[in-house]
Amino acid sequence: MAGGAVALTTSRRKTLQGASGWHGLVHNRRVFLIAIFASLGGLPGVFSGVLAMHSFDVRMGEAVDDAGKKGWLVAILELGAWAGVLMTGYLADKLSRKYTIVLAVVVFVVGVIVQTAAFKPPSIFGGRFVTGLGVGSLSMAVPLYNAEIAPPEVRGSLVGLQQLAITFGIMISFWIDYGTNYIGGTGEGQHEAAWRIPLALQLVPAVILGIGILFMPFSPRWLVNQGRDEEAIEVLARMRNLSQDSELVKIEFLEIKAQYLFEKETSELKFPQYQDDSFISGFKLGFYEYLSLLTSKTLLYRVATGSLTMFFQQWTGINAILYYAPSIFQQLGLTGNSISLLATGVVGIVMFIATIPAIIWVDQLGRKPVLISGAFLMAACHFIVAILTGLYRDSWAQHAAAGWAACVLVWIFTIGFGYSWGPCAWILVAEIWPLSIRGKGLSIAASSNWMNNFIVGQVTPSMLEHISYGTFIFFGSFSLAGGLFIWFFVPETKGLTLEEMDDVFGASEGLAAADQERQDTIMRRLGLLDDHLDEKKVDEENGSVKEKASEDEKVAA
Repeated sequence: MAGGAVALTTSRRKTLQGASGWHGLVHNRRVFLIAIFASLGGLPGVFSGVLAMHSFDVRMGEAVDDAGKKGWLVAILELGAWAGVLMTGYLADKLSRKYTIVLAVVVFVVGVIVQTAAFKPPSIFGGRFVTGLGVGSLSMAVPLYNAEIAPPEVRGSLVGLQQLAITFGIMISFWIDYGTNYIGGTGEGQHEAAWRIPLALQLVPAVILGIGILFMPFSPRWLVNQGRDEEAIEVLARMRNLSQDSELVKIEFLEIKAQYLFEKETSELKFPQYQDDSFISGFKLGFYEYLSLLTSKTLLYRVATGSLTMFFQQWTGINAILYYAPSIFQQLGLTGNSISLLATGVVGIVMFIATIPAIIWVDQLGRKPVLISGAFLMAACHFIVAILTGLYRDSWAQHAAAGWAACVLVWIFTIGFGYSWGPCAWILVAEIWPLSIRGKGLSIAASSNWMNNFIVGQVTPSMLEHISYGTFIFFGSFSLAGGLFIWFFVPETKGLTLEEMDDVFGASEGLAAADQERQDTIMRRLGLLDDHLDEKKVDEENGSVKEKASEDEKVAA
């Protein structure tokens, strides 16, 4: 019965709302502008080309030449991002999504300025850590704001456009590095502007994001959580270009209100002793809500699924390629810094192009086939590159064809990641949680992503130096293991409802079903559901079935 009632509400909203998908997104200028801001997520890729520049090597000395310190130089940004993403949940609720983004941009800008003006390694290290705090916060705050501000019919396309924008940012950053590498020449005469300019250019989209978000509305959901219902209705009306009295605006407001009441009542039900709004109670409430992710068998299964999916995403070696592509291409026989940077630029192009079909077809193909095929393709590329490197690493000049074949395999590896684990891993970890703990579960998965990102960035230079082609065997093994993990332990989530997630994850508590029943009760209270209409619909459907059966009997006779 509840499922039918929900369907009636959804059906009425869909009747009133505008175009869906890409068509609706392009025609909604406000939402489209918000989506463009997501391109900031691709900016960290600018550093891979900087590491390969001669003038940067001369200025920073052993921070680049020593493999261990070089790893820390890259990975410290991810360590900052890990800390930033863990702070963002609290800040987004306290300051608002909008001002959290502004604060993250300020932190990001400070870090970039310190890096750009650096003359010694400590400044680069400190600047990248501070930049990481901003990047990590933005990696969670921007999608959260986007999802809450967008009309429901364009939300899926918005997520897809965000991933596409990130890969576009990575692609552009590679080519900026390639262009500035020629300032003053590529050798002894190279000017320090060659690496200071690409670092400084990160300020441009950051400032656009920071200033632009000030002209954007607050998230309507955050406004409802603050008791500012009238402002929330006004924002919804503006995003829809409708009057505040329109039926669609009213329905969407009541759905947001129902969600707020649902979360409030869930908290009161689970933790009645921590509802006095004091700081201590708030801290304890957050602690026990996170603890529930470990004490419930079904939630622990989902925590493991989300965290391990992000673990394997990073240990495919994608960020080893993105961060150290110039060094890797040089090890594969491409002589000359300019040629290796050019090959690195191709990495950005192929990953950007590969993301497009993933956005279009992942809902038709399913999560598991996309992730498994991508993992096996990446593993195959790693293993073949390892074989070629093992055979010809001391004689690339005499086997140029083998060197170029290895480079092509690195590009194919990037395609494999671009259409599979890049976008699809994030889709999977966002949809496996019951409604009442989705934010907290997603923050755990996101922190797993950044922590493993940090480790990969830190260890890759030492691996390339000490185990050479063994690095590719290592990442290939993890890519293979990731595909097997998805195949045997992760259920297909394509098209599943919230209640069905309990079934596929073997839940005994029925968390999602209980969540849905409680939410339906709230929606009835607000007037969003009408059981009489629901019963009428069921009767009509039963009547249609009986009439169809009667006709079939006549035909058979």
